[in-house]
This record gives sequence, structure tokens and C-alpha cells, in this order.
Amino acid sequence: MKIKVLASGSKGNCSLIETASTRFLIDIGITYQRLKKELEKMNLTIDDIDALLLTHAHNDHTSGLKVLLKHSNFKIYANKDILKELTIDIDKERLELYDSLIYLNNSTEITVFKTSHDAKGSVGFLVTENNNSLVYITDTGYLNRKYFPLLENKNIYYIESNHDEKMLMDGPYPYYLKQRIISDEGHLSNETTSKYLKRLVGNATKYVILAHLSEHNNREDLAYEATRLALKDRSNIKILVAKQNESLEEIEVFYDKVNMCR
Repeated sequence: MKIKVLASGSKGNCSLIETASTRFLIDIGITYQRLKKELEKMNLTIDDIDALLLTHAHNDHTSGLKVLLKHSNFKIYANKDILKELTIDIDKERLELYDSLIYLNNSTEITVFKTSHDAKGSVGFLVTENNNSLVYITDTGYLNRKYFPLLENKNIYYIESNHDEKMLMDGPYPYYLKQRIISDEGHLSNETTSKYLKRLVGNATKYVILAHLSEHNNREDLAYEATRLALKDRSNIKILVAKQNESLEEIEVFYDKVNMCR
């Protein structure tokens, strides 16, 4: 299983996931031209993509959808609440409504779980295939404890680490916006994310990708250090920080009976 983060941040989000049986995008908050260029770097074209999954309808996750629809034929996966929030019409034959489970090409299973954000229908995904696993959490004020058993001890965690609380509260944002960000329907702070990761990661975990960093209320070193300290006893886990204006290195894990997860 592979993940290639193409962009992550308040100005646009998009990731490419590849399993043994399929390739699909999560969110399309970048332009079609940027997507095309990133795919070309991997010797891929838009025809190599099988689906697009949407986490929610905010512009930084959907701004490229209108043009993408014109240049592609693959299915678009969303729930009813996300569709109501979108300002773009999607042809019925291209639309797949999801609830709690998605199956792509039969062998890739995607479990859908709710996130807490001020966007109707916002969700996260747990991608599994052949004992490989990826947790994808972006844009949420908190993570419901009832999902901990579902999400613990997975191979890769892509999780929001949006802001440093001190930078946010001392920064230039108006009070109402600061309150929105730190609310239960806002975004995860570095501290909160590190606490969740300390609870969730396990022996099978190989990578943590810190995502959706605020341009004004966070720094890469602060996000990284908060998680590094929380996981200091887990030296086998590599921590990476996703960027807004450049793609992240491709991350891969695979499972075999001899070496387990590598």
C-alpha cells in the first residue's frame, strides 16, 4: 500500500492512494494542471486513477473538482450531506454514495467514520487491503473515542496537526476565528494530535504523516517535535510533515507472512 501526499494545508489538499488492486484520490483541492504534473512525475496519467473520495465539501478539499470532472471518467464517492454542500453537479452515473463501507475493485476495503468539523458529512477513512492499513484523518475538532478500537495499531497514519495553540491564541486571527479553530468542530492542535497518536500507534505502525498545518498558526518543527516527544519510545516509526506547495515522498508498506509488515 502506498500514499503520495500531493498537497496538504489550508490552500488545498489532495492525496493519491495505491493498493495492489486500485489507485484513488482523496480530495481534490488542487488544480487539474497541478494534479496532472504530479502524476506525470510518477509516470501516471489521469486514466490510471480509479476513483475520487471526498472527505467533506470545503473549498480547500474540492476546488479542483469541476475541472477534474471534465478530464476524467472515474467514479466520485461522497455521502448525501457532502453532496448537499457542493456547488457542483455530478452526473448520477459517475456518483457513488457511501455510508459506512466502500469497496474498490473488490479487495480494497475502506471503512468510513465520522469526524467533527463544521462541514456537513465530514468523514475520515480507514483503508485496508491484504493486512495493510492506512488511517486518513483531516479537518476535525476531536476524534471520538468510540473509534479508537477501529483505528489502533495501523501501518500508516495521515492525521491533521493543524495549529500550535500558543501561536494561534497570540496570533493575528480575530477572536471568533480562533474560537472556531479550537472548538470541537474546528481543527486538531499539535498537542491533541500527539496525544491521539500516542494512544493509537502500535507495533504495526511504520509511518505518521502530520497534515493540514496552518500557514499562520503552526510551524513544521513544532508539529514534528510534539509528535516526536509523544512517540519517543517508538523509534521504529518515521514521522513526516506534509507540505502545502510540494508533494511528499511516496510512503509504502507491504505485508508478507515471513516478514510481517515492512
